[in-house]
Amino acid sequence: MTSSRTTQGRGQLYDTILDTIGDTPCIRINRLAPEGVRLYVKAEAFNPAASVKDRLAVSIIEEAERSGALKPGQTVVEATSGNTGIGLAMVCAAKGYPLVVTMAESFSVERRKLMRFLGAKVVLTPKAEKGFGMYNKAVELADANGWFLASQFETDANAKIHENTTAREIMADFDGDRLDYVVTGYGTGGTVSGMGRVLRKERPDTKIILSEPANAQLIGSGTVQGRNDTGQPAHSHPAFEPHPIQGWTPDFIPLVLQEAIDGKYYDELIPVAGPTGMEWSRKLAQSEGIFTGVSGGSTFAIAVQIAETAPEGTVILCMLPDTGERYLSSPLFEAVPDYMTDEEVALSHSTPGYQMAAE
Repeated sequence: MTSSRTTQGRGQLYDTILDTIGDTPCIRINRLAPEGVRLYVKAEAFNPAASVKDRLAVSIIEEAERSGALKPGQTVVEATSGNTGIGLAMVCAAKGYPLVVTMAESFSVERRKLMRFLGAKVVLTPKAEKGFGMYNKAVELADANGWFLASQFETDANAKIHENTTAREIMADFDGDRLDYVVTGYGTGGTVSGMGRVLRKERPDTKIILSEPANAQLIGSGTVQGRNDTGQPAHSHPAFEPHPIQGWTPDFIPLVLQEAIDGKYYDELIPVAGPTGMEWSRKLAQSEGIFTGVSGGSTFAIAVQIAETAPEGTVILCMLPDTGERYLSSPLFEAVPDYMTDEEVALSHSTPGYQMAAE
């Protein structure tokens, strides 16, 4: 037995940062999983810009390049709650496209800073107009300037990349093993639609569980989303309410998600409250050392709920979309002090030197 860890390199060199997207690890949960159940998380923060949306971003740009819809040097524009914009900013920086992002002012400040740091311009829209407002602003800017609209909510490049990468990685990682449940939330719906295309055919015994915010149950309401003739939302969905699970559930049902609804790609729809997602995000960090945001914590909360009543031997995979660093200015970190706690001050004063005073 060796006395320390060693590494041997990846055995390959990369031509561009974009070649490192995908092949994210499935990691076993050891301390938070009920006894007798194997619970894994697919940690999408291992993508180079730290979220599952890196997959979508590179797919949109490269599919548009192949089709000729995106011309060399053309400006790309997209509406985003943050992660797609960050992914697009990385891809556009690597490929030399200008990027303009529209984003509701309610999303975390660090997201807009990250996009600007990567060279994008970020146009904020009023929070009262919700996701529909930032969406329509992107359409306006594209039409007015002849820019390429990324159309993450409608393009088949979205589900296609999850069909070709995310689902294939899961198939390979669980080859020859059980996989009873896959749990995911939705933003655009690309993950569930892409995975569903593959798992329904090749792992039909695997149950797909979909989740959405408890106070914004768009699918759960049963109300059909109005659309125009290109599949874009015609209006904000009446079941939407503002919720704290950033990246999940805009105020409309995206066309990409509609495929999963119509095709019955999920077996059960389970709502989750935002505070519950935050609680499980903290538990993952403090009990497993796994750093994820509110969306990841919310998905994990549903996975634990399933695990608690599952038969012995059950295997569950939970999607974790991003890193917790996207949420430093959000309610997820409100209880985390900037200075020392009373306990930390007491530790400082427990030895004579280098003491800081209580704030």
